[in-house]
Amino acid sequence: MERALFDPKSGYYSRRIGAIGRHGDFSTSASVDGTLGEAIAAWLKTELKRDKTVRTVIEIGGGDGSLAMAVLTKLGWWQRRSVRFVMVERSPVLREQQEAKVGAYGVRWFAELSEALRACEGKALIYHNELLDAFPVRLVQWSEQVWSEVHLDEAQHEALLPLKLEAEASFSALKPWKGTQRCELGQAALNWMRDWSPYWKRGAMLTLDYGDVCPQLYHRKPTGTLRAYLMHQVLTGRDVYQNVGRQDLTADVNFTDLMNWGSQLGWENGSLETQREFLQNHLPDLAKRAARSAAVAFIADSNGAGEAFKALVQRTGADA
Repeated sequence: MERALFDPKSGYYSRRIGAIGRHGDFSTSASVDGTLGEAIAAWLKTELKRDKTVRTVIEIGGGDGSLAMAVLTKLGWWQRRSVRFVMVERSPVLREQQEAKVGAYGVRWFAELSEALRACEGKALIYHNELLDAFPVRLVQWSEQVWSEVHLDEAQHEALLPLKLEAEASFSALKPWKGTQRCELGQAALNWMRDWSPYWKRGAMLTLDYGDVCPQLYHRKPTGTLRAYLMHQVLTGRDVYQNVGRQDLTADVNFTDLMNWGSQLGWENGSLETQREFLQNHLPDLAKRAARSAAVAFIADSNGAGEAFKALVQRTGADA
C-alpha cells in the first residue's frame, strides 16, 4: 500500500495529484464547499481565546489549498495579524498549488510537521482534514479463533502469517466474530504521531476524517473497510490490488486507536463528534445553509458525510 500510494515515480499521490473533484477519483468535504473551512476557523478562534500563548496555526496536507483559503478568509484580517499560519506539505506540486491560492497571506511552508513545530517552539493549533485515511495500513484477519496478518506476494496472492503487534490495537481485544473478520491497523499513522509528538508542547489538534470507534467501525463489515476509488467507483476485495498507482487506496480511521495512542503520548482527548455536530456547534445557522445549498446539505447529511466523518480534538500542554 505504501508503494502503491507514495512511490516517487509510480505512486498514486505522485502521479495523480489532480485526481480530486468532480472529474477525478474522489471529492473531499473541503473541495465541495467552503463551509467546513468556516467551521474550522470558528474552532480556531475559540482555541486562540482559550490559550493566548499559542499563536501558530498549522494545517497538514492541505491539498490544493482550498481549505486553507476558506479558513484564512473566515479568520478575518484582524485575527490573521495576530497569528502565524503554517502549512505542512511534502508534495512540490501541491505546494505550488497552495502558494497560488494563499501565498499572499504570508503563509509559511514546511515539508515535515516536526520542522514546523520546532519553528514555533512547540506551541501550535493543528488541524487536518482527510489526512489519516491516506496513510497505509496493515490488514489483519480473525479466523479459526486467531488473529493473522494478510501478506501479499508479487503475484498478488494472499497469505496469512502470524500477527506481530508493535503497539496496542483496539481490535486485538475483540473476539466477537463466529466467522472471518478483517480489520486494519494504522501502524503508519502511529509511527507518524510518534515522530513529531516530542516537538508538540502546547496547543490543540483537530482531526477530521471518515471512520468510527471500535467495534462500531466494523459493524456488518466482515471484509473490513479497505477499499479503492477509481473515477468515483468504489472497488473492494481483490480489486484493491489492481490498477496499482492509478487508483486511490483508503481505509476508515479507527478513532479508538487514535485516542488510545494519543493518551500514551501524553495528550488529553477532548471532544469526539460527528462532522454534522461539529458544523452545528460552530455554525449556528447550519440548517438554513443546508436548505439553501446542496453542497452544505451533502457535508452535513446525517445519513451520509455528516455522520460518516468524525471530528476529534486532542490537546497537550499545561492547560490541556
